[in-house]
Amino acid sequence: MWTHEDCVGAAGHSVDAARWLAMFDRAMARIAGRFKRVEPRATARALVLALLSGVERKNCWRMAEQAGYARPGPMQRLLRSARWDADAVRDDIRSYVLEHLGADDSVLIVDETGFLKKGTASAGVQRQYTGTAGRIENTQVGVFLAYASSKGRALIDRRLYLPDASWCQDAERRARAGVPEQAEFATKPTLAGQMITAALDAGIGASWVTGDEAYGQDPGLRTMLESREVGYVLAVACSTRVRINRGRTAARADAVADRLPASAWHRQSAGAGAKGPRYYDWAWIEIGAGGHRHLLIRRNPSSGELAFYLCWSPGRVPLSELVRVAGIRWCIEECFQAAKGQVGLDHYQVRHWTSWHRHVTLVMLALAFLAALAADATPARVAELNRPARSTDPIDLSVPEIRHLFGALLIPSSTSLYRLLHWSNWRRRHQATARRSHYRLRLAGPSTG
Repeated sequence: MWTHEDCVGAAGHSVDAARWLAMFDRAMARIAGRFKRVEPRATARALVLALLSGVERKNCWRMAEQAGYARPGPMQRLLRSARWDADAVRDDIRSYVLEHLGADDSVLIVDETGFLKKGTASAGVQRQYTGTAGRIENTQVGVFLAYASSKGRALIDRRLYLPDASWCQDAERRARAGVPEQAEFATKPTLAGQMITAALDAGIGASWVTGDEAYGQDPGLRTMLESREVGYVLAVACSTRVRINRGRTAARADAVADRLPASAWHRQSAGAGAKGPRYYDWAWIEIGAGGHRHLLIRRNPSSGELAFYLCWSPGRVPLSELVRVAGIRWCIEECFQAAKGQVGLDHYQVRHWTSWHRHVTLVMLALAFLAALAADATPARVAELNRPARSTDPIDLSVPEIRHLFGALLIPSSTSLYRLLHWSNWRRRHQATARRSHYRLRLAGPSTG
């Protein structure tokens, strides 16, 4: 562990080692009551620390070695047979995210991700399409709900998709994989609706929901959101039929786009990307009556490729708000990337229904903790520097950089904290230089249309 001198040597840096470790202790204390015995409670702490470490493959064997255990048994028992409720811990994570990332501009995002498998015994596995591979593969599919705001983003709920014919109707296979009797077939939009309903009932005050075509095409999900007076910007296929001219005419979405005049298109940014603002051309058309329902169309300025969204809001909103929500949908892809690349979302070697939910839940906790650290380390947090930001300042700490730094804090190291932070600053200064170059190139082009 770092010495007091190391921490003093880091003065002026946005990393406060003692504060980070204290925040971790508070995060683990939040879920401590979910474990009735001290052994699984301690193992859960060790497992989350291992998820946050730099160990390359975050399966039970590697994490047990990282934690100093003689064998993986304790962690395997934690995921399979120890007595604790993963759904209750999920609820704690949801409230933790709201506490650290909550903001008035929050959006709930639904999406799915695949977990490639080789065998047939893992709960829910079958040959099915997954965007992870971009084709049909032998895979498990998890449907997730993310919370995104100006303070950050994190995953707050999960459901394992259970195919109907190959799993729900095969009692013997269900029993071997530990699928509970009450688990019934549900479509992915139905699973998404269950998670959104649970989040809203728990006090998540998001005003918007967004998702891709798999969810936008489902009328039941849209109806549920309207009944809860939650606005949505949901992607749909180009073949979707909408009613224009105050409901008097029905037409395909792509046919509507083809008839729009040049004056209908407005160039706006869908948010900042790694290489600068993400500019697209946008058009919106009222569908139905009342002014609360729109077809939103996005056009790529370079390729001309079109994307379509069905939108509804309890009150009138400007085009810029719909564009903002549509752009936020990519935040869940960033969550998946961080969860898989940093804290081992897809590194598990478990087959059991309970084990899958427990592993994924603890990964969500690790990711939420990193998001909380990132929010805590923003420029607002380091205002004690008492000076305006300079062009040579490094970019804000990212989740991968925080995971790297926090992982180094967990184990004794011959590298001093001063040198570790020196390299952190060096990397982020160079990243800032690259980003400024990308921004200059992007902003040099036309920004209105």
